[in-house]
This record gives sequence, C-alpha cells and structure tokens, in this order.
Amino acid sequence: MFRRSIEIITTSFSLALQELWKNKLRTFLSLFGITIGIFCIIGILATVNSLEHNIQNEVRSLGTNTIYIDKWDYSAGGGPNYPLWKYAARPAPKHRELKYIKERTPGAKYAAFRIRVNDAVEYMGTTLSNINIYGISEDFDNIQPIEIKDGRYVSDAEFSRGTNVVVIGNDVAEKLFGDPRLAVGKDLVSRGKKIRVIGVIKKQGKQIIGGWDFDQSMVIPYQFARNIMNELKADPLIMVQGRDNTSSKALKDELAGTMRAVHRLTPVKEDDFALNDINDFSDAISSAFVGLNLGGWAIASLSLIVGMFGVANIMFVTVRERTSQIGLKKAIGAKRRVILAEFLLESAFLCIIGGLIGLLLVFLLTQLLSKALNFPVFISTGYMILAIVICIIVGILAGFIPALQAAKMDPVAAIRGK
Repeated sequence: MFRRSIEIITTSFSLALQELWKNKLRTFLSLFGITIGIFCIIGILATVNSLEHNIQNEVRSLGTNTIYIDKWDYSAGGGPNYPLWKYAARPAPKHRELKYIKERTPGAKYAAFRIRVNDAVEYMGTTLSNINIYGISEDFDNIQPIEIKDGRYVSDAEFSRGTNVVVIGNDVAEKLFGDPRLAVGKDLVSRGKKIRVIGVIKKQGKQIIGGWDFDQSMVIPYQFARNIMNELKADPLIMVQGRDNTSSKALKDELAGTMRAVHRLTPVKEDDFALNDINDFSDAISSAFVGLNLGGWAIASLSLIVGMFGVANIMFVTVRERTSQIGLKKAIGAKRRVILAEFLLESAFLCIIGGLIGLLLVFLLTQLLSKALNFPVFISTGYMILAIVICIIVGILAGFIPALQAAKMDPVAAIRGK
C-alpha cells in the first residue's frame, strides 16, 4: 500500500512537471494567482511581525519589570475625567524621593533618577544641536544597560562627587571627532560647562518609537547635571525595577503605597503621580498588532481566492485534455481513489510551486525593506511552513471538483473522448 502511494505521488509529480513545461503560458497564468496570494499573505505577515518584534524589543529596552514614576500617565493623555491641566499641576518627581522608595518598597531591586534637556554641545568650533543630555543617578545602568564601545562608564566616585564627565553616543562622537575612538579624553562644552569625555556608547541604530536614542545623547552624573539643569523643569523621572520574584503588578501596588506616603496623601485624596508599567505598553502593542494581522489576512486572502479559482480552471482543462488517459487507466483497473489522489496531488503540487515563487519574492521584499526601514525584516520558519500548508490546502480545494469529475468518469466513454 505504501509503495503504491509512492508510485502515485511520483507519477503525479512527473505528469505535473510535463504539463507545466508543455503549457508555459497557461502554467504562468495559473501560478501567478497563487504566487501573488502567497506573496501578499506572507509578505504582510512577515512585515507586521518584524515591525512588532522590533517595537517590542525597543519597549523591553526601556527596562524589564520596570515602573516609571512620573506626573504624566503615558497611556491616558488626558480626557474629560482627568484633563491635561490636572497632570501638569501634579508635583514633579524629585531625587530625594529615591531614598524613601528604596527604604519602603521591599519589591524594588533598583531605583534611579533621571533628568533630561535637549541642547547643543560644542567641540573646537563644531556645534551639534538637538542632543539629549541625560543626568542620571547610580542605578540607571542596572535598569537601562548602557554598552560602552570605547573608554569606560561613569564610576561610583564620579557619581558621588558630581564630576564633570560624560559618556556620549556613537553619532555624537562621529560628528564631532570623525573616529569615535578619538573622543575619549577630549573636553566638550555644553550649557557653559566643560565636560570630559570618558566613554562612547555602542551604536544602537535608528529606533521606531524613539526610546532613549543613545546615539544622539550625552549621559552625565546627576550631581553634575543639577548644576546645568533646573531639576523641576528638566523632565524628571524615577525608574524602579522589581526584584526577580516580584511581578510588575505587585511592584506597582507597593509603589502606590510608598508614593502616597511620601506625598502625604490622605485616604480621600486621589493620586498625584502616575505609575507607568512597561509591561502594559508591551501588551497594548500586542493587541494593536492582532488587529493589523487580521486586516492583513483579510486583504491577502482575496488574492489567494482569485488564485485558487485560476488553479481550479486549469485543473478542469487538464481533466478534459486527459480524458482518454483517465479512461485507459480505469479500464486496466485504476480505482476512483487513485484517479482522485492523482489530480489532487497535481493541483497541490502546482500550488506549492506558485507558493515557493511567492516566498522568493517575499525574501527579496524583506531585503529591500530592511535597507529602507533601517530595521531587520525577516520571514520566520513558521511563516514558511504556513505558506506551504496554505498551498496544499488551496491546491486540494481548487482541484477537488475537477479530480472528483475525473474519478467518476465512465471508462468506455472516457476512452472515446466523451
């Protein structure tokens, strides 16, 4: 039985290849619909999946199991129940609150303070504008790792003393010095203060959602930063990372109690701070991309349905052309299921060839998009398998009625070509 099945499959593939080669134009028109259908489905899914993958990586880079304490709620953005002016009226986070957070929040592993301004930096007459200048406290790199390419990171002593040292982004180093390695040991001027470069951050590349954008940034110790920035007007922020055995929800609950105590809020007063959970951003992004994927499936499925009708039409033509062959096979004892399987396999094989061409086109598309969008677009192994499975299913559906028609033919009438 197994041997017979292999023979049927081999014969079907052989006949399919002969038909494909003999009728090139017809083959092209048949495969074109399936090729476009697979190209649309896998192309859309691969692009959307790659986009989500990159955005999720950027969100995770903001810190795992991390809560951002701010006066702004990143997900709300105002509304009738809590207008923007109420957020603006809230007190800004303060550096001194770090001490209380560490003391009163058992689930907190690290807590860091950050202030930020966007300003210019100068070196030997060359000025760069729109540079993010971050003033950070000691635990910042434990929550948001900073990978140094050249030189070193800020030391504990430099954090404590507020030394005028800076770690700069790769793009800043390239624009000011040409070779980033030449930046270490040089003195920059920003906001009227001289700052010594001690390290260059490894290049991160373009980011979709912005994030920290370290390539275009400077990182300095908080105690020094407070001398060149107004802390309350420099977008202050507290970052808290939970312990390994503490969930972000549990950490958020603990921080809510801590912050209410620090701000001395009575039970009847509403919170005057926001606890922004990075995990919430990730979940919101996943939900948004579910809708995009469904939309992609709906659009691409129309192309595949058109391709399926094209294959079905070709299979009807093929059955008519092989009527005498079918009659001869049935006359010498071929069962209905053998004829049915033969045409179904041929139809599926035809769709698989179209699908493989579609995958090749998607691969070329990913190469173009990766260069154009500055982030990797890829086809996952799961999507490749999905493409083949879709081709097989479409092939069986497209070829079922023609194959059934061939299987039911009367041997005598078929031999006569009727």
